[in-house]
Amino acid sequence: MSFLSVEDLKVHFAIRGGVFGTKQGSVKAVDGVSFSIEEGQTYGLVGESGSGKTTTGRAIIGLNEISSGKVLFGGHDLAQKINRKQLDSRRDIQMIFQDPYSSLNPKKRIIDIVAEPLRNFERLSPADEKRRVRALLDQVGLSPETIYKYPHEFSGGQRQRIGIARAIALRPKLIIADEPVSALDLSVQAQVLNFMREIQRELKLTYLIISHDLGIIRHMCDHIGIMYKGRYVEKGTTEDIFNNPQHIYTKRLITAIPDIDPLQRERQTKARAAIKAEYDQSYKSYFDEEGLALSLKAISSTHLAALPEKG
Repeated sequence: MSFLSVEDLKVHFAIRGGVFGTKQGSVKAVDGVSFSIEEGQTYGLVGESGSGKTTTGRAIIGLNEISSGKVLFGGHDLAQKINRKQLDSRRDIQMIFQDPYSSLNPKKRIIDIVAEPLRNFERLSPADEKRRVRALLDQVGLSPETIYKYPHEFSGGQRQRIGIARAIALRPKLIIADEPVSALDLSVQAQVLNFMREIQRELKLTYLIISHDLGIIRHMCDHIGIMYKGRYVEKGTTEDIFNNPQHIYTKRLITAIPDIDPLQRERQTKARAAIKAEYDQSYKSYFDEEGLALSLKAISSTHLAALPEKG
């Protein structure tokens, strides 16, 4: 059994209108997504805004209601109504949010921010709580003496480390990181990502990383799922996706990754133009009449893509 298994996950949001707010349809934000993560691995969900990747992560942790499907973790289906055993599982899944400037309450001190999950699940004395928070801050490379400061007194990278300290406070098994560095300067992004890998090795964490940036995903992840309008267009190992991309949407995402080598930029510009021409010409064959991805087909034992029928 996989560490985390998501089976045919669907998250649909009702569209309401009129004087009485009657249901007039629904938005299929996530429409039949399945994947699994093995313990200690890092899985990446990639897609543009509106692809459903963040909704998928929020559904797993319980922030979005699941319409149908299964989320199997720790022997429990987290898609079902929460019971006591499932609440115990919830402490094993924590989240690092996208924007360290808005995810930390500006009116709270760092000790209160980091201690929040501890207060929800444990009963510690003030002295023990203070010791735990100091140890967590030290673990993420911040001075334990900063516990009485406020978020505005820290840089963006430091704030994200505070968010990481909050996420690991309960010693979780799985961390969902939603665009963990997108709000940070490029010079700080690499520091935070490398730090996340160090923490992963030290605490034996499993990651689900959500990002629109394939460069980050390539650096961090073992397996990747490419989402478009709530469905997968392709999924496989990092080597599958980058060395043998099959779906036209995946190819376009890959060619959009900037090349830091100026000698390769001309080559990349030509490749980007060629993929755009192919995309414009064959787009319709890769999607159904509603513009949604076709059914996934096996390319190999680890690689699947939503490809049109041949011929």
